[in-house]
Amino acid sequence: MSASARVLLVEDDRQLSGMLAELLRTEGYSVDVAGDGQRGLHLGLTREYDVLVLDRGLPAVEGLDLLARLRAKGVPTPALVLSALSNPADRVEGLDAGAEDYLGKPFDVDELLARLRALRRRAGATPASALEIRLPGGTFDVSARRVDLSDGRSADLSEREASLLELLARRPNRVFSRQEVLDEVFPDAADEGVVDTYVYYVRRKLGRGAVVTVRGLGYRWGAL
Repeated sequence: MSASARVLLVEDDRQLSGMLAELLRTEGYSVDVAGDGQRGLHLGLTREYDVLVLDRGLPAVEGLDLLARLRAKGVPTPALVLSALSNPADRVEGLDAGAEDYLGKPFDVDELLARLRALRRRAGATPASALEIRLPGGTFDVSARRVDLSDGRSADLSEREASLLELLARRPNRVFSRQEVLDEVFPDAADEGVVDTYVYYVRRKLGRGAVVTVRGLGYRWGAL
């Protein structure tokens, strides 16, 4: 497991969340903790994580509602629900809400860690469907770096153009700051101006509406 793996832990029991956060950090995870569903939703929509660990009985936004909202916004991060509600019907409800795994409280620490490792392994095995992103007005073949538009046109992208498009298209409702794009797509560059340059390149090939400028915040996906 990579030391850079990031976990979002959403748990309102401060004692339990503190224990879990310390445990996960000892295992090499980078952990963000949210004490209620509203904060968890904000973090889940604005930051990238490798795995989510969610309680169900959360203040503000209930855990399964939080997960459903993340899935509705296109967040694919694998999720493990950790809840005292652990009879078969509860587990089925959690899995149907979009969770990849469900563990009842009280739980065995070693089992929890093993389940998180399994989620990370499954997430690392890229399914064929993840190599193609369907967009309004076209399809993006990630591996071939090619966009086929519904009007019959197509565009081949450079490696950096494709990386920028993938970042935006996989999270179409999220606004990425220039610094975030720089960190994700151009880690070897120091000047945020390179982001604006490649946004221009993508727009030139796919149309100005492909990338939307959100004034004062950054960029988000638009439409072909």
